[in-house]
Amino acid sequence: MSHGRPVNPATRIVRMGEAPPARLIEVDLCVVGAGISGSATALEAARLGLSVALVDGLPALGGQAVNSIIGTFCGLYRNGTHGHRFTFGVADDILEALQRENACHFRHGPMTTVVHYDEIVLSRILERMIDAAGIIPLVGATLHGVRRDGNRVEEALFVTRWGDVRIRARGFADCSGDAALTYQAGFACREPEEPIYGSQQAVIEGIRLDRPLPSREEISARIAERAEAYGLIRRNGLIFTFPGRDVAVLNMTHVETPLDPIAASRTGLIGKDQVDRGVQLLRDAFPEALGDIRVRAYGFPGIRQTRWIKGRHQITADEVRAGVRYPDAIARTAWPIELHNAPEGFVWEVFDEDHVHYVPLSAMIPEEAENIIAVGRCIDGDPAALSSVRVMGPCIAMGAAAAHAFDLAGSGSVQQIDIARLQERLSDNLTRTDGVAP
Repeated sequence: MSHGRPVNPATRIVRMGEAPPARLIEVDLCVVGAGISGSATALEAARLGLSVALVDGLPALGGQAVNSIIGTFCGLYRNGTHGHRFTFGVADDILEALQRENACHFRHGPMTTVVHYDEIVLSRILERMIDAAGIIPLVGATLHGVRRDGNRVEEALFVTRWGDVRIRARGFADCSGDAALTYQAGFACREPEEPIYGSQQAVIEGIRLDRPLPSREEISARIAERAEAYGLIRRNGLIFTFPGRDVAVLNMTHVETPLDPIAASRTGLIGKDQVDRGVQLLRDAFPEALGDIRVRAYGFPGIRQTRWIKGRHQITADEVRAGVRYPDAIARTAWPIELHNAPEGFVWEVFDEDHVHYVPLSAMIPEEAENIIAVGRCIDGDPAALSSVRVMGPCIAMGAAAAHAFDLAGSGSVQQIDIARLQERLSDNLTRTDGVAP
């Protein structure tokens, strides 16, 4: 018995005529970039009652947190083996959802606590949260143009394979990772004078659970000894394992992340080759535990720092080291200076247990723009300072700050936010000292 439509349904002939007009979406806030920075910004803004559109160039939400398989929340906790959490709000909901699904692991290291997570589960958590919040998603969308009226962005034009979309909004959050919105709007941006390398992450499977796993120190030492022989660009690396599971996230690569379209298109090919070489090294070096490992999934190339805004304030490495608490501080972290500015390795400058450094709102606002706030790795800092605040913990806190700043600004300028009112709303992310990880 058939319950479907006719076996030979009708078809029709279509031809491309004149390009249809771009579809117009009008919202309070347009968030460009749907990684952890953009997702946090959009979710917090929706909770404040703002109408929100969340746009990403990938065909799925989650950005690098999901699609580059970062696999770890860094910078979320105070230093020390059991330090308290720095960031709350959306972070609470994400961590609670991951724990409910047994999809995360809290690793209490000698420096700090990090949270390893299952990227597939995180992707669904974010998608469900975004959908439930009534946020308009637009994926597979490339920013093609920005229309300004003086120092205000009026609307952004996006190109998709299904047609063009114009988004008109009162405010715009640049969570693109490379200041795409700010740059295309014609406002001043910064680029590093030397390359800063990204990583090609991968999920490996096939770890032998009935054999002792080599320590992180043993893995790092063996990579350093054999990297050159295996043709690895990076001379160090590690794997993030999940207790009781045969899978891990592999982080052994360095790849350039240029802004040139052809060179950027080759990055993934080079990165995957580096992953393959790293897997073979581990198989050969630790045959009992890792001799059967294989790649389950390659992430998209992970980008650390490429282009960022010229803000009202530029965070410096000296300010990070000194733990300067700015008058307009909106987020905190204690993550090390982690500057990947050499192909074979990176700078790793760790702080003591009592250290805290901050992000000021003025580093998130392009000095020339009235209704743009940058979030995440495209805020203003010198390369070393930026490397210490671009990780996921403070990115979530910056998202909350941007949402509340837009709410306070209304139709006015983000250059004239009442900082005291903003900090009162963000007090948990500036002063709260509970939330120790299990």
